[in-house]
Amino acid sequence: MVTAIVLIKADVTRVPAVAEELASLDGVSEVYSVTGNIDLIAVVRVRDHEAIATAVTEGVSTVDGVLSTETHIAFRAYSQHDLDAAFSIGE
Repeated sequence: MVTAIVLIKADVTRVPAVAEELASLDGVSEVYSVTGNIDLIAVVRVRDHEAIATAVTEGVSTVDGVLSTETHIAFRAYSQHDLDAAFSIGE
């Protein structure tokens, strides 16, 4: 499984509609509206790098209201659960 985090600038008048459409796309597991220089963050989880290319270029970037995207591919995932297990002394 390959995960990508896609930072999205969107037409601010359409953010909720854009987010809903993005969330319905194949490969998009989550969409967050955020503060700052970007409007939305989409998490894409697919089987391989080719599928990321398809999900972003043929899916995310074609949604009406998406102005630009910046894609970051994740190498490893760390969660609080993983960190707790790594540092557990076996109570």
